[in-house]
Amino acid sequence: VQLQASGGGLVQPGGSLRLSCAASGILFSANAMMWYRQPPGKQREFVAGITSRGVTNYADSVKGRFTISTDNARNTGYLQMNSLKQGDTAVYYCKTIGAWGQGTLVTVSS
Repeated sequence: VQLQASGGGLVQPGGSLRLSCAASGILFSANAMMWYRQPPGKQREFVAGITSRGVTNYADSVKGRFTISTDNARNTGYLQMNSLKQGDTAVYYCKTIGAWGQGTLVTVSS
């Protein structure tokens, strides 16, 4: 199982980014997918998750701003991040059963 995360970058407060997580060796149509993040100097924390049936859940800190989704035809997961804040600065990781992606850095700064 391999996950390839991408889409991070530098964005101003209030801006948007969409992260992608391409999977090989596993199908998101049959497995849950999650996003975690690790802010500078802090522990990794849960951000959002989606089950194979499309049921989603979010950390309170991102509810209403972030949206997790999957495209089963592309076997790719996404995290749409809107209204970004400086506190969202972190390395973002996607995760599924048995595997973590390599992480993609999101920096929110003016």
